[in-house]
Amino acid sequence: MTQSTDGALCSVPKHVAIIMDGNGRWAKERGFPRLEGHRQGAERAREVVEWAADAGVKQISLYAFSTENWDRPKAEVRGLMAILATLLPRELSRMHKNGVRLLTLGDISLLPERAQKAVEKACYKTRENRRIDLILCLNYGGQQEIIDGVKRVFHWACEQSDSLAAIESIDAMQFRSFLWRNELLPVDLLIRTGGELRISNFHLWDAAYAELFFSDTFWPDYSKGEFNQTIADYTSRERRFGLTSEQVTDE
Repeated sequence: MTQSTDGALCSVPKHVAIIMDGNGRWAKERGFPRLEGHRQGAERAREVVEWAADAGVKQISLYAFSTENWDRPKAEVRGLMAILATLLPRELSRMHKNGVRLLTLGDISLLPERAQKAVEKACYKTRENRRIDLILCLNYGGQQEIIDGVKRVFHWACEQSDSLAAIESIDAMQFRSFLWRNELLPVDLLIRTGGELRISNFHLWDAAYAELFFSDTFWPDYSKGEFNQTIADYTSRERRFGLTSEQVTDE
């Protein structure tokens, strides 16, 4: 924990979310197929979970496959799913060793059967691990999550004696409970690698007050040093959530 210049204490983020961008461009620069970039990116993903656990992070969510990624070339999509299906079984012993519990965010029912079963098995096998949660965001989109949350609110409201009053009573905290993040802590820090300056439909609800950090480094080249520097940068920031510096300091 460090202290900001205004006196407000900032701790290590509990939940770090990462958009792992730049795999394809990394491969293209080296004359490799795009899929080789994804293979290298998968190795980096394994390492960043360990770096996060060592730093004291409690949850790390990785944007592995978005709802929009289905529109990529079919061969690339098949390759990504094959990587997922083969990598997770190999990683189980390492996940146990490092106390990693696997969770998912998104609709994994649309994944190919082999990949879906690998994910489900890894989630079940690691369910008792408690050092750090790895949330794989698969077939996930922030807009889709919010739309589904609205639908759940209406179904819930229809079951109440006064539906209109029930809807009127919902605040931001209660609405979040209708989203897909019951087991997720609020995102504190959102990192995007690869040089792009957007969040690409990722964690839209929690991004409202997450700290954002953009890196020019392609994901396969992302290093432990850069990750730790980003964590250090986060702890030097003052999170005000709409308050003044004085109010944050007093609290």
